[in-house]
Amino acid sequence: MRKLVVAIDGPAGAGKSTVAQIVAQRLSYTYIDTGAMYRAVAWKALQLSKLSCDEIAKIAEDIDIKLNYVNGKTFISVDECDVTEAIRTREVTQLVAEVAQIAAVRKHMLTLQRQMAEAGGVVMDGRDIATHVLPNADVKVFLTASIEERALRRWREMTNKGFTVDLEQLKAEIECRDKKDCERDLAPLIQAEDATLVDTTKLSIEGAVDTILELCSKRRENV
Repeated sequence: MRKLVVAIDGPAGAGKSTVAQIVAQRLSYTYIDTGAMYRAVAWKALQLSKLSCDEIAKIAEDIDIKLNYVNGKTFISVDECDVTEAIRTREVTQLVAEVAQIAAVRKHMLTLQRQMAEAGGVVMDGRDIATHVLPNADVKVFLTASIEERALRRWREMTNKGFTVDLEQLKAEIECRDKKDCERDLAPLIQAEDATLVDTTKLSIEGAVDTILELCSKRRENV
């Protein structure tokens, strides 16, 4: 049976990574977190204090990013250095939207992402997977939630890691990120016409996973 290519898009804090990882695990597929790839570039740019568009583009061209899925968790390395937690800092979060708007960075990441999906059997999440990276994906999902719910999730995540953050400020940052993602000229965040909308505001993680697995099951019947 041919393995599917599953594309999951959605805004920050919608639960894409969590849901996509579980879906991949249930299907015995490879999970590819494209957001982490852009975060890796942003992290390295911050480490090198090279923040101009040209400098960041050069970093993206030379960077060695590896994603390893082990025991239900994706580990990200940059040039053989584990950055799984480091790329989730507030500083990286504030920079990554700008990094993702650089055409040369997106071009290089696009090539890597398509190579990863060539053989099928992948679940890839991001903001332009179904519309731009993998427009021929077998299953397309647009995962979203209210801004209030997404901010609360991010607040809980950061608090559990020991960071002191303001919920209202997080909400403002997410609104700003949404605006940048939706209004950027290059591959903006939009729902693909043939994608299924899954709103997780009041839906559990398991509920979202089950919905996507059902879509995959139906798609396999028609392949």
